Amino acid sequence: MPVCAGCLRRPTAFEAEYFCRDCRTPFRNRFPLDEDGRCALCRLGLNSFDAAYSFGAFEAELRELIHVFKYGGVETLAQPLGRFLALALPRDEQFDAVVPMPLHWMRRWSRGFNQSQLLAREMGRRASVPVRNLVRRVKATAPQAGLTNAKRRANVSGAFRLRRGASVGGLRVLLVDDVMTTGATASACARVLKQAGAARVVLLTVARVDRRMNVETERLFVEPDQVGSVDHVARG
Repeated sequence: MPVCAGCLRRPTAFEAEYFCRDCRTPFRNRFPLDEDGRCALCRLGLNSFDAAYSFGAFEAELRELIHVFKYGGVETLAQPLGRFLALALPRDEQFDAVVPMPLHWMRRWSRGFNQSQLLAREMGRRASVPVRNLVRRVKATAPQAGLTNAKRRANVSGAFRLRRGASVGGLRVLLVDDVMTTGATASACARVLKQAGAARVVLLTVARVDRRMNVETERLFVEPDQVGSVDHVARG
């Protein structure tokens, strides 16, 4: 499926007046953020990555490009999408390894490739940082679409494992994926890296789902026994 040059020029960078300092979740107002600019999920430590960056919102032309790349098998789109990734990453960030979000072997076999691997190679080339497959996906999870954040996190619990012989102690890791929705999958993968000794894990995606939400909506994405804590930190 051919993609014209005009389509590659149309996607625009993500903008939000209010967003979490760490996970970059956008909000309609500042109320869900504390004085340090962090959302309830980050304050509760539910996001295991240290920061998250995305180029644009997962909609319109950017969504179509990612779908063509991911499901249409147009692997050459990795290069222009990699350019979007580079534009989203602050220049002062430094890394020792670029790690692609792993696919379960059955998903990779059916698709024919791992889109995150191709994007990671582009970022590695642009940043002159080695690409390392440090994590593998050991559980074929159910689709995340339609699940609350709590159920998404339960769904991907135990889905990732450090590769045998991999050493990540003290590494600054750039974790690359195509789309971020709630961050549950990326957080599960980042947790494995942090538990193995990674000093810092930053998530970088081409797009993220724009979930403009207020505190009441955010409560729907947190485990029931954490609602009280969310209320406390949101109002404090």
